[in-house]
Amino acid sequence: MPGDPDRNDNWFRRRIFKPLLAVLSQGIAPDRLALCVAIGVVVGNVPILGISSILCAAIALAFRLNLPAIQLVQAAMAPTQILLIIPFIRLGEWVVHAPRQSVSIREWIALWQQSAGHAAVALGDAIIHAGFAWALIAPFAVFLLYKLLTPAFARAAARGKPAP
Repeated sequence: MPGDPDRNDNWFRRRIFKPLLAVLSQGIAPDRLALCVAIGVVVGNVPILGISSILCAAIALAFRLNLPAIQLVQAAMAPTQILLIIPFIRLGEWVVHAPRQSVSIREWIALWQQSAGHAAVALGDAIIHAGFAWALIAPFAVFLLYKLLTPAFARAAARGKPAP
C-alpha cells in the first residue's frame, strides 16, 4: 500500500540511508559526510525551484565534497522544498516588513502553466522574499545539522569497521 509506513521506511532505508552508509564505508570522513548531508538538506529546501541541483553541484565542486551524497540528499528534499515555499515567503515578508501577498498553489500553477517567464515576473517579490528568508536561515541550519549529524555518522562508521 502507498501509505504503508513499513514500505516508506524500506524506501528511505534503501534509497537514502544505505547509500550514505556505503559512502562512509568507502572512506569518507564522518564529518565530511555530515557536511554533505547538511548542505544537501538545506540547499535542497531552497525556495526557488530549479536551482538546488546547480547550487549543490557548485558547492560540492568548490569545497571538494562528495557530489553524489549531496545530490542524493537534495533530491530527497523535493517534497519539503515545496512545503516550505510559502512559510519562507511569509518569513521574508515579515523580515522586510513587506505587505502580505496573496499566495495560493492554484494561482501559482495557473501562472506556471502560462509560462515560466510569466510566473517569475508575476511572483518576483514572493521569490525574492522567500530567497532572502532562506539565505538568513541557511547558514545556521547547515551548522546545526552538521553538529547533530557528525557524531551520528562517526558512530555509524565505527560500527561498520572491523574490530582490530
